Amino acid sequence: MSTTRQHQPGDLGREPEGTGHSADAPSAEPVERQWRTLPLRQVSGIVPAARDFARQALHDWGWLPASSADRRAAAEDVLLVVSELVTNACLHAEGPEELRIGCTSKVLRVEVLDGGAGQPAPRTPHRAGRPGGHGMFIVQRLCLDWGVLRVPGEPGKTVWAELAAPA
Repeated sequence: MSTTRQHQPGDLGREPEGTGHSADAPSAEPVERQWRTLPLRQVSGIVPAARDFARQALHDWGWLPASSADRRAAAEDVLLVVSELVTNACLHAEGPEELRIGCTSKVLRVEVLDGGAGQPAPRTPHRAGRPGGHGMFIVQRLCLDWGVLRVPGEPGKTVWAELAAPA
């Protein structure tokens, strides 16, 4: 799993599979990614608002209502990842500024923008009932990939995670 990727300004990082031209098919049409964006500055109840926003996006994209246990589990994983990333921005950054969710037929990408300088990292869960500290471990376990994008010379970062779309 990735933890940090440096990219040029304006580059949002690695595109999920199927969203661009592949080396094997340079003339193939790119797959369009549908995006939803939620500004989070001055929102009360940030985590529930982010989950509700993500749930509505999943409904709009046909993930919900789930027609099978696998589809329901995939949607629940997305909602959990949204909760963890937004909560981490609340606790360890200067609060989340924006939530972005992008979807193709194969991959869903969650991005949380914040003004913090910290570096998220997964921690091994402790068995001794110690609460908290496991958000990025959960993200790492549920996602295909995740990382942190920073624009050189600009404050803050974007923490992103990608999950497989249900079959």
